[in-house]
Amino acid sequence: MSLTVDIALTHVRSRARQTLVAVAGVATGVGFSIMMASLMVGSQNDFMRQLIDALPHIAVSDEQREPQRQPAELAFGAVRIYGLTPERRREGIKNPMAIMAALSAWVPGAIAPSTKTQAILRYAGRDFAASVTGIDPHRERYVSALPTQMRQGTLASLFTAGNAIILGDRLAEKMGARIGSNITVQTGEGAHIGAQVVGLFHSGVRQVDESTAYVLVKTAQILAQQTGLINELRVRVRDPLAARDIAQRIERETGYKSIAWQEAHEDLLSSFVVRNVVMYTVVGAILLVASFGTYNIISTITHEKARDIAILKSLGLNERTVRRIFVLEALIIGLAGALAGFLLGYLLCVALGTIEINNPFMDANRLPLVYDPLHYAIAGLVALVSSFAAGYAPARKAARVHPVDIIRGAT
Repeated sequence: MSLTVDIALTHVRSRARQTLVAVAGVATGVGFSIMMASLMVGSQNDFMRQLIDALPHIAVSDEQREPQRQPAELAFGAVRIYGLTPERRREGIKNPMAIMAALSAWVPGAIAPSTKTQAILRYAGRDFAASVTGIDPHRERYVSALPTQMRQGTLASLFTAGNAIILGDRLAEKMGARIGSNITVQTGEGAHIGAQVVGLFHSGVRQVDESTAYVLVKTAQILAQQTGLINELRVRVRDPLAARDIAQRIERETGYKSIAWQEAHEDLLSSFVVRNVVMYTVVGAILLVASFGTYNIISTITHEKARDIAILKSLGLNERTVRRIFVLEALIIGLAGALAGFLLGYLLCVALGTIEINNPFMDANRLPLVYDPLHYAIAGLVALVSSFAAGYAPARKAARVHPVDIIRGAT
């Protein structure tokens, strides 16, 4: 085995310039694939973090996923009723505190009640539609990232004024309102109150920042004209990826519609699948192109070392040993290129991380990057596999050459 390695190293060193070109090709492919994977995964994780933090992990509403069946449908299985106005029921979750106590016994996280209503915010003679959510500031900090999203004021500011309200920063910008502004809040039920702006928040999701406002639960109940109304439970779990399974169990136990953040943003999450396919296709193409350089080098060495091959085989080396020599040469080039590519990829990521971006549509001024050892392992493995594949074909051809034909000058 040591003789095989010595011969392979001798062949690689004898063509130093071509070897360096092949190593540089593999290193470039590995380095840029690591950089691209780091950038795309980092941007995806940053985007998902904003989606997860923009809303509670699970929202339990007072709706039901399937419409309630009518008495005739329950009595007769073949009956189907169309156009029947459903019975009007009192809005809200029944016995919300009892449900919260039951869920708290097994849900790995925190639960908080809220009251949601749609309203028109009027300021300076202009009207703006908004979703007004009544919250308990003491519990809200455990179920959402709203306390960290506050740009002006705090959640406790809701206690500092009568009918205090916190607006999304983009909503406040559209209205022209600021801290201390007095606005009018009116609902479709006819409720009409005056409110004072005591805070601004920024979630990073434009739709939320342009159309959401927060008040105390009691204020939201006044707007909904229903005392004690709780029409949503906001749940935050320790593992966001387990939110869908927990939401399904909550729905089975309570009968109320429970929407996890994955379901709320499933259209965006499905686009990530296509995005990842494109990313790995491009990365694979880069490494494939680099493997052609390795193939070219091994083919050249095989051609130039034809007489050496004849001598080796005449000395007793079998086809398997000769094939192993040239495969080892390809793997040496691939390994050296992978190690150099690791360093290049890291330096490229560091360089990208130093670039400052001033974009009004981005919260961060740096590119989100992920330094994941898995990216290095995948790129290195693909480089070795492609180098092996690139070296195997010329190695197989070289091993089949008959020494007499070479010595006689037949090739």
